[in-house]
Amino acid sequence: MTIESEILSEIELLKAKFSDTRTLYREVCVLLFFRHGLTPTANKLYQYVRRGSMNVPTEQLAKFWDDLRHKARVDIEHPDLPEEVKALAAEAIAGLWRQASDAARGEFAAAKLENQAEAERARAAQADAEAVLRQAQEELDQLRAELAQRDEAVRAGQAEVEAERRTQAGTQARVQELLSQLEQARAQQQRQQDAFSADLAKARETVDAAQERAAAAERRALMEIEQERQARARADKAVEALRERLGAAESRERQQSLTHAEAVTRLQMELNAAVAALKGAQDAQAALERDVEGLRQQLFESRQATARHQAEAHTLQGLVERLTPAQAAASAAPQARTSRKKAGTGGT
Repeated sequence: MTIESEILSEIELLKAKFSDTRTLYREVCVLLFFRHGLTPTANKLYQYVRRGSMNVPTEQLAKFWDDLRHKARVDIEHPDLPEEVKALAAEAIAGLWRQASDAARGEFAAAKLENQAEAERARAAQADAEAVLRQAQEELDQLRAELAQRDEAVRAGQAEVEAERRTQAGTQARVQELLSQLEQARAQQQRQQDAFSADLAKARETVDAAQERAAAAERRALMEIEQERQARARADKAVEALRERLGAAESRERQQSLTHAEAVTRLQMELNAAVAALKGAQDAQAALERDVEGLRQQLFESRQATARHQAEAHTLQGLVERLTPAQAAASAAPQARTSRKKAGTGGT
C-alpha cells in the first residue's frame, strides 16, 4: 500500500468519525503533519476532504499553525525572574518540546514501518488464504459435479427399478390370467367328465334294461320260438346298436381326455415359464435395489464431504476477512491519537 492510498484510507476513517467540517480539516492537518511528516496546504486539504468552501481549509490551516506556534512557545510568568532568565527558560522548554516531538516522530516512523511490515504479512497471509479458498472452491465444484452425476445415476437406477416393477406387475397379471385359464380348463374338464359319467350310466342302464328284455324274451321264446327268435334278433340288433353307441361315446371321451390333457400340459408349461420369468425379474429387482442402496450410500458420503468443504470454505473466508488491511489501518489510528496526545502533553 502506498503512502497516498494509506492517507486516503485514514481520511475516510476520519470522515466517518467527525461530522463537523472544521474539526475534520483540523484532524487532517494533524494527520498529515504529525503522522506522515507532510506540510499541509489549503489546496491539499480541500483535495483530500472536499467539504465546504475553500475558506474553511484556509481558516483551519491558519488555526493549526497558530496552535502549533503557541505550543512551541513557552512563557515563563514569575515576578522574581529577570527577562533574560525567562527567555532562556522558555527557549530551553521549547527545545525540550521539540526534542520530544522529534522523538515522538521517530517512534511513529518505527511504528509505521512495523505496521507496514505487518500489513505486508497480512497481505501475504490473505493471498495464501485466497489460494486455499480457490482450491477449496474448485474441490467443492468438483464434488458438486460428482454429486450431480451420482444423483443422475440414482434417478436412472430408480427408473430401471420402476420399469422392472412394471414388468413384474405385467408378468404377475399374465400368471394370474394363465392360472384363471387353467382353472377354467379344469372346471370344463370336470364338467365333461361328469357328463360322460352320466351318459355312461345311462348307457349301462339301457344295456341292463335290454338284457332284461332279452332274458324275458328268451323265456317267452320257449313258448313262442318263432316270436322269440324274432324278438332275440331285435334285441341283438338293439344291443349291437347300444354297444356301438357306447364304443363311440368311449372313443369321444378318450379323445376329449387327450385334448384336455394336452391343453393342461401346455398351460402348465406356460405357467412354469411365467414363474421362471417372475423369479428372474425378482432377482433383477433385488440386484437393482442393492445398486440403488450403494448409490444412496455414495450420495450420502458425497454430501457429507461437500458439507465439510463448505465449512472449510466459510472458515477460510472468515480468516480472509480478518486479515484484510482495513483492520490494520483501523488499529493504527488509536496509536496515532496516542502519539498526538503525548506531543500535546509535552508542549503544555
